[in-house]
Amino acid sequence: MSVSDYTETEGLPAADRTPYKPWSYETASAKLYIPRLAAGQDRWFAAALSDDQDKAPSRLAVFAERPQHKRWEMVSVVDLDSPKLPDIALDHDGYATAVAADGNKHLAADANLLRTAVLDNFATGGTHTGTKVLAPTTASKRQIEVHDKTGTRYGDQGTTVFAGTDNRYTDAYALKTTDGGALILFSHTHTQTDAVAHSGLQINPGKEDRAWLHDVPRTSITYTFVCNDAATVPAKAAPSRLIGYTCARTDASGPPVPSWSDRA
Repeated sequence: MSVSDYTETEGLPAADRTPYKPWSYETASAKLYIPRLAAGQDRWFAAALSDDQDKAPSRLAVFAERPQHKRWEMVSVVDLDSPKLPDIALDHDGYATAVAADGNKHLAADANLLRTAVLDNFATGGTHTGTKVLAPTTASKRQIEVHDKTGTRYGDQGTTVFAGTDNRYTDAYALKTTDGGALILFSHTHTQTDAVAHSGLQINPGKEDRAWLHDVPRTSITYTFVCNDAATVPAKAAPSRLIGYTCARTDASGPPVPSWSDRA
C-alpha cells in the first residue's frame, strides 16, 4: 500500500505532486495492546494511535516482528470511524490475550468469514454475505455505498464490477475483548473493473492512473485495491461490527482502444 502511494505520486507531473511532509504518531497518547505470547509464537502487538496528543486515537495498527528483516514492521493500519475503542480484555499485569483469528469456534465469525462479507459488500452491496455477517456500521455502509454509486456512474455507457481476487496478505490478528468476543484485524484484496458498453466508446484514465495507464484511452480498466480492515466479533451467534477499513489502489491495467493499439 505504501509503495503504491509512491508509484502514483511518481506518475504525476511535478506541479501536481503534493510536497512530502514528515509525520509521526503521538507516542505519549498511544494505547498499546501487547498480548502475552508463549515461547515460539510470532511476536506482535496492536496500537491505537493519534497524530495529536490532544486527540482521541484515530487509527488501529499492528506491529509484528520480522526476524528475517531483523526489525519490527507496521503490517496493518486501519482508519477508525469512531474514537471509541473496543474493550480489550487485560490480565492483572496489563497484558492482552491473543486468540486465533481463523478457525476460532468460540467466535461468531473468523477472519475468513469477515473477509468474505467485506468482499460481498463491494461485489453485491452485501446481498449474500455482507449484511448477514456484518451489522450496519459507518464502515460497512460506506463499502455498500461504493458498490451502489460506483456501479451505476456510467449509466448505459459502461459497467463497473467489483470482485475478490488473489489475496497475498492472509495473516490476521485477534485480541480477546471483555465481552468474550474479539477484535480482529485482517486484510483483503479486491478489483474494480470498468468497461465500455459497446465499441466506439473509451475510458480516459485520470491523472492518478498515469503511473499505470500512461494517459492511454482504454476499453476497460481493472483496478486492484489492497485494504486493511478491523471488526469486533461477538462470542455468540450475532452480527459482527466493521469499525474501520483503509484501502489503497495498487495496480491498474486494461486494453487500449483499437486506434492506440494500431498505432503501437
